[in-house]
Formats: sequence, C-alpha cells, structure tokens
Amino acid sequence: MKSVPVWIWYTVLRVLLFAVPLAVLLIAGVDPLVSTIVAAVFGLSASLLFLRRPRESMASDLYAARHRETPLVAEDDEVEDAAIERDARDR
Repeated sequence: MKSVPVWIWYTVLRVLLFAVPLAVLLIAGVDPLVSTIVAAVFGLSASLLFLRRPRESMASDLYAARHRETPLVAEDDEVEDAAIERDARDR
C-alpha cells in the first residue's frame, strides 16, 4: 500500500486549520467577514507553529524534484528540440 504524499497531508491540514475555526465562528453568529479574517489569521499562525515538519518535507521534495542530477527528458522533447534546431538552421 502506498503512503499518501506529504503535500496532500499538508494541504488537508491547512484547509482544516482554516475551515474549522471559520465554521465555529459562523455557527457562533460572528459576522462572515470578521469570521473569515480571524480564521485566516488563525490558520496561518497555527500552520506556522504546528506544521513545520510537513512544510519542510514538502519543500525538500519540491527542491529535489526541481534539481535532479539528470534532467527528466522524454522522447517527445528530444524530437521537438531536433525539429526546432533543424528549422532554425534552415532559415
């Protein structure tokens, strides 16, 4: 069984950290604009405090994907590059 990627966990937790306070404030009868602002500030603050490890893991995964040792080249990319170079030489 494959594990769930860290970006999915991080995204779900971030949404929950916003949605739960928003729902509580709206149920309590607080103005929707104020509820949204308070929930956004709470979600941002809580995610910075409590989601450090998933955020760093996601950042390192993104860095590794962008800075591979060998670039990921598909056969189509090589064919397109050759066609572009051939067209540039013909002009």
